[in-house]
Amino acid sequence: MAAPQFVPSPATDIARSYRSPDHVPDSWSPDRPGELVAGRQPSGGRFGYQGPDQGFGLTLAERFRDRLQLTKGELADDAVRGCLNIALRRASVYGRAPSVHDLTMAFTMWGFLDAAPPADLVAVRRAVFEGLGNAAHHYAEGRAVAAHVPEATLRMTPQALQAAYPASWRSLLGV
Repeated sequence: MAAPQFVPSPATDIARSYRSPDHVPDSWSPDRPGELVAGRQPSGGRFGYQGPDQGFGLTLAERFRDRLQLTKGELADDAVRGCLNIALRRASVYGRAPSVHDLTMAFTMWGFLDAAPPADLVAVRRAVFEGLGNAAHHYAEGRAVAAHVPEATLRMTPQALQAAYPASWRSLLGV
């Protein structure tokens, strides 16, 4: 740090300048055990669908709880957990964090935002979503719900899904 102007300095002092260190370390390379070599996240049976900031999806999903149109015997926890898995998969397809649109699409395709969903859809979703709210015991079933939705549906725009939902819900869900 430079000294203020009013501090006297001996006239015989040599002005300091930058000098390289005696040892220059080697450049960094990703050689730690946890580094991803291929550049993409690993995939497999229990890896899920990776993406940044997936915990935020839980916050977004909870905001839908009051809007859910549930029938007798359906639990909000089951609907939230199952649709969250679908939303996280959609977000990971695009390599980004989950957004409100991902969750809107997931809840829409299963008819949870519809006041009068088709009766056969309600029967299917009741069987598929039962128990998903207990994620510790039903992790594989939650993953199966997300894996069952065709990627073509996940790549649709929210407006296109909304337009196709009531008439062709079976093709949207791959049922």
